Amino acid sequence: MGKASKDKRDIYYRKAKEEGWRARSAFKLLQIDQEFNIFHGVKRVVDLCAAPGSWSQVLSRNLYVPAKQSPDCKEGDLPLIVAIDLQPMAPIEGVIQVQGDITNARTAEVVIRHFDGCKADLVVCDGAPDVTGLHDMDEFVQSQLILAALTIVTHVLKVGGKFVAKIFRGKDTSLLYCQLKLFFSQVTFAKPKSSRNSSIEAFAVCENYSPPEGFKEEDLYHLLEKVGTPSGADDLDCRSGWLEGPNKVYIPFLACGDLSGYDSDRSYPLPSTEGGSYRSLDPVQPPIAPPYKTALEMKKASSHGASADTIRPSAES
Repeated sequence: MGKASKDKRDIYYRKAKEEGWRARSAFKLLQIDQEFNIFHGVKRVVDLCAAPGSWSQVLSRNLYVPAKQSPDCKEGDLPLIVAIDLQPMAPIEGVIQVQGDITNARTAEVVIRHFDGCKADLVVCDGAPDVTGLHDMDEFVQSQLILAALTIVTHVLKVGGKFVAKIFRGKDTSLLYCQLKLFFSQVTFAKPKSSRNSSIEAFAVCENYSPPEGFKEEDLYHLLEKVGTPSGADDLDCRSGWLEGPNKVYIPFLACGDLSGYDSDRSYPLPSTEGGSYRSLDPVQPPIAPPYKTALEMKKASSHGASADTIRPSAES
């Protein structure tokens, strides 16, 4: 968002830059942890779709840095954080970066090697596609991304572990809920205070990973198409009409964060500073290789060309 835009008055956008977060989404994970205590007892964690790195920053500051500063902590006891993304990311203290595809089993193998053959206590995913504004399409694409993340979760998450992922709420949310319930005994959809009310995003907080008996990772998509309901009935297809009527499935939904705190949809006055007006802060970490990098270079080259034409003296002078 541009410095001259109205959104510079977004309180979480400002707070993120003031506190050194790479994106305002850091507050969403912090508020989820306040409500669900997802960081408790976590020693190994995977951050999927990590770039630009705000959630990895949260993990580093809440897990790695306190352990490193503890006088009783030994080198082998430090929490391990692995961040995965197709895009490169600027370094973060205590975070191991893997540039790879979360749908690829080889990526899961790399993660497990970093964990010395052990599995993760927590997997988080704040990934989302480029939204189109067509909610049905955005919801579908996002649900497919979550199922892709579930592919790696089934490989790297230990039994009893936790999984947090961004979702887009819509008419098919019940289906996604049921699919997640096949693998986790407790699934709650949460809306952090820092997430705008005008946004259809929420977060699936999945606790106590407990895959079905005899489950094999390569059978994931086959299992998702098979029978299963949260009520335990085994004669219904989770893709079929039982989801269509009202009140068929009650999905636990929870607003988290300080509800009397800042409102993400409200524009707050810019704070006054001593001896002058408010000064906009630069981004904490600009993207290393944004998808629009070529466009920026072309625009910069064309503007330099225009400037040269402007100052070039004419032949008559």
